[in-house]
Amino acid sequence: MFAPQLKLQSSPQILVLRHRKDFEMAFNFFLFLGLFLTLSSFALASDPMPLQDFCVADANAAVLVNGVACKDPKMVQAKDFSFSGLHLLGNTSNAVGSKVTPVNVAQIPGLNTLGISLARIDYAPWGINPPHTHPRASEILTVVKGSLEVGFITSNPENRLIKKVLKKGDVFVFPVNLIHFQRNVGTGNAVAIAALSSQNPGVITTANAVFGSTPSIPSDILAKAFKLDTKVIDYLQTKF
Repeated sequence: MFAPQLKLQSSPQILVLRHRKDFEMAFNFFLFLGLFLTLSSFALASDPMPLQDFCVADANAAVLVNGVACKDPKMVQAKDFSFSGLHLLGNTSNAVGSKVTPVNVAQIPGLNTLGISLARIDYAPWGINPPHTHPRASEILTVVKGSLEVGFITSNPENRLIKKVLKKGDVFVFPVNLIHFQRNVGTGNAVAIAALSSQNPGVITTANAVFGSTPSIPSDILAKAFKLDTKVIDYLQTKF
């Protein structure tokens, strides 16, 4: 004889518990995923954190990395962490009437992996630091001498200009990657010091990039973008 087969049925209470456990597992998974993506976005928002006391840039290294390869720590000296000359006046005898003196990883190898740099900007009367962006850094600017009109433009579709006139001792922040500028609105020379949140913030000067690229952007593309005649575009490209 064969033993009768018993057909087990799940009670409503058991089904509810199973659904609750499935929901909790799914909720925990998506919570973990959300936290992971959030933390990842913070990690990618600035230069990588150093994993040692320092990583002095080795300009002669043949290895290509995201940043600069490290020099042997035993070969590091004090000069790798210092720079002289920020007190010197910048030569503003140029078309825009300004001079930027950068102090980044190219000038101080010890800045490598530290995620900071700075610059001195000199302005002739009515000189400008033309519209530009820093693709890898936010900037905080302090006026040391004179008076500056500063501003940045928000992203599409608003494209709102946020600007202010600064005097000696005033500070202004330019968010990462947004187009910004400065103009000396005083009668004498002006000086500012800018701190940036990257060892190598980079700079893209808007007019130079658009009209002075190599090779040139086709003039018909720029004519449609700027709603100008191609002859005007051709003329502008000769200026860069």
